[in-house]
Amino acid sequence: MRKNQAMPIAAGETFPDFSLVDQDGATHTLESLRGSSTIVYFYPKDDTSGCTTEACEFRDLVPRFAGAKVFGVSPDSAKSHKKFADKFGLNFPLLADTEKELATAAGVWVEKTLYGKKYMGVERTTFLLDADGRITKVWEKVKPAGHAEAVLAALQG
Repeated sequence: MRKNQAMPIAAGETFPDFSLVDQDGATHTLESLRGSSTIVYFYPKDDTSGCTTEACEFRDLVPRFAGAKVFGVSPDSAKSHKKFADKFGLNFPLLADTEKELATAAGVWVEKTLYGKKYMGVERTTFLLDADGRITKVWEKVKPAGHAEAVLAALQG
C-alpha cells in the first residue's frame, strides 16, 4: 500500500487491495468487489451531521444504482458503524478502517487544519470503480449534500 500520499489515487489506477470488516462482521476485500461497478466513499466520522447527510442520501439512492455496490469507509469501529447503520437504516456496508490503512493507501488520510490546529483525518473522497476494480472517477473534497446524486449521474452517464 502507498504511504504518505498527498493526493488521492487517480482514475485509471487499480483501487488498493484491502481486507476490512463491516458493521455486521462480514469481511470485504478488493476481490469481493469485482464483477460490478462499486462506489467507495470515505467519510470522517459516524453519526455527525455531514456524514449522516451523505450516508442517508446514498441509502435513498441505492435502489437506483443499477446493481452497483456502495461502501462507506471511515476509521470508526465496526460497533460504531453498526449503531450508525441501525439508527439511520443504512442499506449498504460500512467498512471499519480503524488502522487507516485503506485511507492511507487511497491517499485520503491527510493533514487537516481546524481553528489553526493541525491534525490527521479523512478527506471526504469518493471513488467509482469498474467491474475489475479500476478507478473510473474520483470526487475529492466532497460536499455531502447532493453528492450521491452526482455519483448516480456519473454511473448512469
